[in-house]
Amino acid sequence: MIESLVQAFRAPDIRRKILFTLGILLVFRALTNVPVPNVDQAQLKNLFESNQLLGLLDLFSGGGLATASIIGMGVNPYINASIIMQLMQGVIPSLGELAREGEYGRNRLNQYTRLLTIPMAFAQGYGFSVLLAANGVIPQNPLFSFETLSLLLSFTAGTILLMWLGELISERGLGNGISFIIFAGIVGRLPHTAAPIVSGPDGLLRIIPFILIAIVVIAGVVFINEGQRRIPVQYASRVRGRKMYQGQTQYLPLKVTMAGVIPIIFAISILLFPAQIAQYFTASTIDWVKSVANFVVANLSQSNPAVYGVLYFVLVVFFTYFYTAFQFRPDQTADYLRKNGGFIPGIRPGKPTEEFLGRITNRITLGGALFLATLAVLPLVVSTAIPGTQGLQLGGTSVLIVVSVVVETMKQLEAQMLMRHYEGFIR
Repeated sequence: MIESLVQAFRAPDIRRKILFTLGILLVFRALTNVPVPNVDQAQLKNLFESNQLLGLLDLFSGGGLATASIIGMGVNPYINASIIMQLMQGVIPSLGELAREGEYGRNRLNQYTRLLTIPMAFAQGYGFSVLLAANGVIPQNPLFSFETLSLLLSFTAGTILLMWLGELISERGLGNGISFIIFAGIVGRLPHTAAPIVSGPDGLLRIIPFILIAIVVIAGVVFINEGQRRIPVQYASRVRGRKMYQGQTQYLPLKVTMAGVIPIIFAISILLFPAQIAQYFTASTIDWVKSVANFVVANLSQSNPAVYGVLYFVLVVFFTYFYTAFQFRPDQTADYLRKNGGFIPGIRPGKPTEEFLGRITNRITLGGALFLATLAVLPLVVSTAIPGTQGLQLGGTSVLIVVSVVVETMKQLEAQMLMRHYEGFIR
């Protein structure tokens, strides 16, 4: 692998992509240390130590939430906006048509997602500022005061900046930019996440379950990411111009999980959203609002592992199917095969091929979704069964996302290497 990295750096374009990605990640880490003004750091530390939900939210902001930095909201508003836009494609016909218009449609949908991110970031920033003010972290000011508006603009601008950095990585660097931003934040916080587990006289004994879960998660994610069903496709002999092309057999690879790490990120974002909103109203002066907020926080957070675990499992399965439906279209694949003279042996072209591919995709996605959801909730089960390993809940999710992002990035780098006839990482 070291030799392959040396060869990758010898290729100027790959070297530029790697260095560009590392440079963006350094900028991201620097931004986590730029706090908004008028923050009582001691009160902020006490707030996060007493609130496990905020610790999980901080995990996806790269540590920016715990320091009340300008990127404290992280990319959560952008992820929520992406989920809303994808759901709306099945409801609004015009958006569904845009999704089928290729590059132009994707660019328009991305632009709509960016615009929707602004009010989402503003709303979440306001909720977080209310929570900070209620706990004495920042001074309480009216909504339309200069201090409050400048704070909300800082949070919103930080989210837009992260969104832009992520898109720069996708365009000029390696891997998916938004996933890489989350990856960098998690890696930066891993020492802080593991510290409560190893602290104390029996720290080494408590770290053993974490290491075992990490090994299982790494092996499972790599196994699922590499698993695929190869569908044989036969191409008939055809004539193009003056050349005769003989028939040949190729394979259509269908991955067990085409969605990658996206279902985990989407599931966490959706699962945290109600509890996050309710958290802002736990200090309300209206009794019924405060009661409803406390009920939501108590039942939709990790303080109730049973409900949280079941919802987490179901959401991971749902979003695996949901995102796979956008990634792979059996009707388009069947039409492409028909136009190019290809067919699956024993299956008629057209509608039968579409139905066959749909059945195969549903079956292999079910196995991948169940396996991915099991890996996602496994750290929660272990931390509930073994006292003193509550940090494993965050650590297990972190390892799952980190490994998925690393595997996907390595596969992209492998493709770049193979294009230049170099030996890649995957033997």
